[in-house]
Amino acid sequence: MKTSTKIWLCIAGLLLIILGVVCIAKPDITLISAAWMLGCFTLFAGVTKLVFTFQTQAFLPNSGTRALSALLDIFFGCFFLFNVLGTAVSLPVVFAIWVMIEGVIIAVQSFDYKKVGFPMWWVLLLLGIGGAVLGFFGLRNLDVTAGVLSTIIGLGIIANGLAYILAVIGVNRFENRMDKMGRIIDEQ
Repeated sequence: MKTSTKIWLCIAGLLLIILGVVCIAKPDITLISAAWMLGCFTLFAGVTKLVFTFQTQAFLPNSGTRALSALLDIFFGCFFLFNVLGTAVSLPVVFAIWVMIEGVIIAVQSFDYKKVGFPMWWVLLLLGIGGAVLGFFGLRNLDVTAGVLSTIIGLGIIANGLAYILAVIGVNRFENRMDKMGRIIDEQ
């Protein structure tokens, strides 16, 4: 995978982590501002993930789920940006669903990383399950205050951002193993 793609995927992960921290630290941010920020970050993450999907489909077999996840991110990013007032009203529901779906997809994808020998695949699995549980909890408790919901969703976003960064580490390790195998074969 290209180094630039890895950098962009790490940037997307870091932006998601930053967004999660902002959701936890600043529950008083207006829903309109949050809808705009979420739109920008989600759209960026979706585009980055789509590029990552195309570049890793040769050795990560379930690229369809990654492509679906990327398209959902792009859809939600556009929805947030072009329907700011609607998003402000429906933000808790839409966002909890997105975090829940993203968590399930990350959990499923963790088994791809296990197949290619990434030893920390289980961390991706736990982060995915954590994101899914937090999204479900946020969806089931819409009467909870905005601050508590912001914390729950923020933790789910942080889990997703960490998963992106771990995915890059997994791809790096796989590429290093392939390079090492190539050098061994060349030496023989």
